Amino acid sequence: MTAAGRLMPRTLRARLVVGVLVLIAVICGGVAVATGAALRHFLVDRLDQQLSASGGRYATSLEHPDQNGHDTRAQSPGTFGARLLNGTVTHAAVVGGIPPGDDDPVPIVGGGAGDAAVPLTDADVRTLRALPPTGRPHDITLSALGDYRTAAVVGHDGDVLITGLPLHPVDETVQRLLLIELVVFAAALAVAAAAGTLGVRLALRPLERVVATAERVSALPLASGAVDLGERVPDDDPGTEVGRVGTALNRMLGHIGDALTRRQDVEERLRAFAADASHELRNPVAAVRGHAELALRHPGPVPEPVRHSLERITAESQRMGTVVEDLLLLARLDAGRPLAVEDVDLTRIALDCAADARAAAPLHRWRLELPAEPVTVPGDPHRLTQVVANLLANARTHTPDGTEVTLRLDTDATGARLTVTDNGPGIPPDLLPHVFERFVRGDPTRSRRTGSTGLGLAIVQAVVQAHGGTATAHSTPGATVFRTTLPAHHQGREELREGERTHLQDRDPGQ
Repeated sequence: MTAAGRLMPRTLRARLVVGVLVLIAVICGGVAVATGAALRHFLVDRLDQQLSASGGRYATSLEHPDQNGHDTRAQSPGTFGARLLNGTVTHAAVVGGIPPGDDDPVPIVGGGAGDAAVPLTDADVRTLRALPPTGRPHDITLSALGDYRTAAVVGHDGDVLITGLPLHPVDETVQRLLLIELVVFAAALAVAAAAGTLGVRLALRPLERVVATAERVSALPLASGAVDLGERVPDDDPGTEVGRVGTALNRMLGHIGDALTRRQDVEERLRAFAADASHELRNPVAAVRGHAELALRHPGPVPEPVRHSLERITAESQRMGTVVEDLLLLARLDAGRPLAVEDVDLTRIALDCAADARAAAPLHRWRLELPAEPVTVPGDPHRLTQVVANLLANARTHTPDGTEVTLRLDTDATGARLTVTDNGPGIPPDLLPHVFERFVRGDPTRSRRTGSTGLGLAIVQAVVQAHGGTATAHSTPGATVFRTTLPAHHQGREELREGERTHLQDRDPGQ
């Protein structure tokens, strides 16, 4: 961001106030320049009138003083007079004396009584010679007197008579006016800033209510579950800009609310269907599997093709039973049914699951890192065992032989952490954000060959969240990390009893 961008106000309120103040300041500056110019023009016109009225009388009197030697010309103080004959300054004086200077030049000639001779430099003489004797006023600068408004006329003796009036009273008057305007305009800007801030605050109050409503809506959990979108903008007057924004926002919130309601209805019907279908499929799948196993145990001779078909029926019914159980578990977790809660020894679970994984994949290199003391958390031991087993099975299934897989258990102030790390090929970046979603497979062909249903990690996340924890995944080539956190808090005893009943029902195949 540039320096100008950093200095610019960020809020609409500040920008409006600053914009109004800048506009007022520009207007005030224009007024000051215009009034100052107009006043100076008026005062200079007055000087021109005085010069026109006086003619060359003062310059003439310098050569012909009165008989008593006294100055009776009645000129205003500061009036300058000079007489030029054949290009030579014969007389130069000023009424009332010369302001004090540093290095006063030597006077050419003295003036009359009550006057002071004006010292002129060569530059001053050249300036006076250059004045046209037409009677039209011109501005000149004399080294001893400063700025003057002068007019030159031709005298009766063929000389040039110059009369001048000082401009410093005009400049002082204009400067005094500008100073007064500066003070008045500064006070006006201060009042405008206070009034503008208050006015803009009041004017933007409906917009602030729109923003507050939008912020409250943005904080709602719109991703899942039933959402109450009862928030509405109170300012919906179509006659104002903010009212039109509020009307459009209210209309949009209504459409979003309807869409979320329809989505929730669809999700609830899908959950109910998954739960009902899984529940209804448990007994038929178990019956198919049982009859296939019974046929395989028939004491009589069984043809080899029939035996092979029965073995395939047994394997597929077992896989179907696993899918049904996983779907039923996810449906119950989606419905918010509490799990059984008791003190669970995660250390024992980690030992058992690591031993099972080592037996299932002896060509992998399995490592187990446990703390010195047993780690205990409140939860459902059966489901937490399923979490650890699914994480290890995921690492075993999606990595080649020889991969090193590490199961680490540690604790902190908030609870326990279970981490499964492998140095396999990693998860594709486009797949990583979806690994905890249902029926997501990194390699569909391999997943079906190895018996993966795409529900293992979804069950991990659902169970961990049901325990109040989190599950995350990070992966780069050569380093894939699945980490779950479980809190150390306990639930109430009433929820514990309800969880125990649910846990017993989950384990009863007849339900």
